[in-house]
Amino acid sequence: MRKACAVAGVTVLVVAGAGVTGISGVPGAAVAADGGERPDLARFYTQKIKWAGCEGDTEAVAEATGGAKGIQCGKVTVPIDYAKPGAGTVDLAMIRMKSSTSGKPRGSLLLNFGGPGGPGVSALAGAQKEFGFLSKDYDIVSFDPRGVGQSAPVSCGDADESTDPTAGGAEDPAAVLKEMRKVAKECADRSGPVLPHMGTVNVSRDLDVMRQALGDKKLNYLGFSYGTRLGAVYAAQFPKKVGRMALDGVDTLTEPVAAQSLATAEGRQTALDNFLTWCTGNAGCVFGTDARNARQSMVTLIQEMDQMPLQSMDGAEFTGQDVVSVLSQALYSRQAWPALSQALGALLADGDPRALIRMSGGLAHAPVRGEDAMGEEVPADNMAAALMAVNCADDPDRPDAARIEKEVGRLQKEFDAASPVFGKSMLMPVLLCFGRPPGTTYIREDVRDVKTPKLLLVGTRGDPATPYRWTEETARRLGPQAVVLDNKGDGHTGYLGSECVQDKVNGFLLYGETPKTGSSCAAE
Repeated sequence: MRKACAVAGVTVLVVAGAGVTGISGVPGAAVAADGGERPDLARFYTQKIKWAGCEGDTEAVAEATGGAKGIQCGKVTVPIDYAKPGAGTVDLAMIRMKSSTSGKPRGSLLLNFGGPGGPGVSALAGAQKEFGFLSKDYDIVSFDPRGVGQSAPVSCGDADESTDPTAGGAEDPAAVLKEMRKVAKECADRSGPVLPHMGTVNVSRDLDVMRQALGDKKLNYLGFSYGTRLGAVYAAQFPKKVGRMALDGVDTLTEPVAAQSLATAEGRQTALDNFLTWCTGNAGCVFGTDARNARQSMVTLIQEMDQMPLQSMDGAEFTGQDVVSVLSQALYSRQAWPALSQALGALLADGDPRALIRMSGGLAHAPVRGEDAMGEEVPADNMAAALMAVNCADDPDRPDAARIEKEVGRLQKEFDAASPVFGKSMLMPVLLCFGRPPGTTYIREDVRDVKTPKLLLVGTRGDPATPYRWTEETARRLGPQAVVLDNKGDGHTGYLGSECVQDKVNGFLLYGETPKTGSSCAAE
């Protein structure tokens, strides 16, 4: 299990439009406004996907979760750099669950499960039953974005385990900078040429290539968490290509990495407090019957395990931050609370972390370690490395060394106050963007007032990762086309945890039924 790590030198190509239309109706070479020739992208937009049976880990995940045997895998090729399409390409892994309709499906519905850095191939392979109703009309399709999973995965090696940039704190801020540079170099050394071209603006362009390769005139799309940011960027870049788009667990388009991380730390702490209140209200809770004492016991447990990690028979360590990682995932869904309570009980009573480790591997959005398109093992830290690459690339704010040295102590106190459990892990992504070029300004400045068909935005009141206010803020930015569905429940995103949300999202995507403004779903 790994903590989030850094990536180095992220730059993003900002392209506000879909490109120019060539003779065949796809973006191709043309004369730019400055008289120069725009890159010719025709060979990417004219490719066809060769679907075949899935193999290896993807097939194993599908079988282990009782999914259909009819899934297919394929790939599309995109330029690493859209400004220089001849300078190199990357193959993006894709997966398709064919429509169950007896007639002709209405096209494809593309899914992004979030992250950023979440692998879509393994996620859909393990969640076919959850999207079976939508497959009545659509081929359900997902993908591993560039730098993720089987699509040229980026990595930081062991840098995230061997360093702790916050260790020196306010007493030695120079040491913080030294450690950040060390981690950044390790990431750059271990990641391929795709690393400087990560970021949502480029992934959005990849999404349009996929749409065309699938043979769809419009993009029908369901995005969760970070996938809502990707959907919003696509709507701004390619407004005329938007079909039915639903965004669940809406991400921010305006707040910098620091503000996002602080909000997430606060949200996760609230979810943990709710879990401990629930646990102590049930017989047999390992933390006893006092919720306040339970909160302090959790903090003490993590601190002690960071100082003296548990060791397995093979010598692997299980630290307090590993417990934090499991909590971060398990708290996304109330359905996981009973299993989490039992796993924590085994840890506290017997010093046995195996149940927690199994939870990490078995949660719906946990990364699946497999093989990339070249048959090489996907690095265990890939999701963390990709998350860092995308978030840094999407954020134009980049503090210099002087500001880091001056503010690191204040930041530590601020994050610890927001959450004594999650503060440390959520501060690291903020610090580890240091040293990278400023990210794109496009998302913050230009993703607004989209001219698309109606967009359905789902916000959950008790969401520990994407606070409800982000749904309202993003809806205002996107304009009157954005319709908000207010989910009164708990958990990260609503589609898989609320029958009401699922019914309304299905109705929108399948039949174009748009909920009225002010519609809500009660907590279930």
